[in-house]
Amino acid sequence: MKKVCFLLLRFYKTFLSPALSTKCIYVPTCSMYTYDAIEKYGVLLGIIMGAGRILRCNHFSKGGYDPVPENLRGIAKWTL
Repeated sequence: MKKVCFLLLRFYKTFLSPALSTKCIYVPTCSMYTYDAIEKYGVLLGIIMGAGRILRCNHFSKGGYDPVPENLRGIAKWTL
């Protein structure tokens, strides 16, 4: 399933993204963020994280550097 998602993301980056000619305000781009999220957290959670990122990618947001988090629970999981 991961391979299918990666293939679809590569298709989007190669053919659809240049045709849309819109710039992503985040680094890494939303498609690369989704790719990284799927790679780290699996298909379901990666797609959910990518969709959340796409919803944040608008003209009302500041943008900037926003990588995929290393772990979703943060430091708190080590203190329990």
